[in-house]
Amino acid sequence: MRSRALALDVSVRAENSLAATGEPATMPSAVSSDDEALIRRIAAGDKLAMQVLFGRYQVRIFRFLLRFVKDEGQAEDLISEVFLDVWRQAGRFEARSSVSTWLLGIARFKALSAVRKRRDDSLDEEHAAGIADTDDTPEVALQKKDKGSVLRQCLQKLSADHREIIDLVYYHEKSVEEVAEILGIPGNTVKTRMFYARQKLSEILRHAGVDRGWP
Repeated sequence: MRSRALALDVSVRAENSLAATGEPATMPSAVSSDDEALIRRIAAGDKLAMQVLFGRYQVRIFRFLLRFVKDEGQAEDLISEVFLDVWRQAGRFEARSSVSTWLLGIARFKALSAVRKRRDDSLDEEHAAGIADTDDTPEVALQKKDKGSVLRQCLQKLSADHREIIDLVYYHEKSVEEVAEILGIPGNTVKTRMFYARQKLSEILRHAGVDRGWP
């Protein structure tokens, strides 16, 4: 599977980078389950810690990227870039936020850069919006009768700003402070967007025939 290939790619590149530094390739017998401990070990050149972190977050980061780029192949390419950045920048992690928040911040920057490049390559916004509205993945097609699928479809009708807030708070379980850090906006702006996003989503859900509104 491609995800396994990506894990191997990250491991191989990490090994090559480690070899270039001339540091020993010793591995601990056990890796701490604590994310910050993993980052410290990665900063010290621990390849096993890199593999553990990748395995722990690859699906979550992949889905986050996919909501931006709408293309599985590109999302897989970007997730490789995200974790290569983690390998190179682990020593700069200052633990001012959680590791997952840090990872989502890196992923968001990569995704926005990819979308911007795509637009620069003459894919205009109206055409992109059309693709986003009509491109059903096999997973969505199989789950269209499911309430969760209806919710996902309704989410696509929100503005990009509101959809992003809902995604981070409810799917990635981020606090207002963490969302503010990821998006680079004030906490009060996050609260305001969340209020209007929930209000708008409840309205869309009612029109879709879903009796229970957003929490």
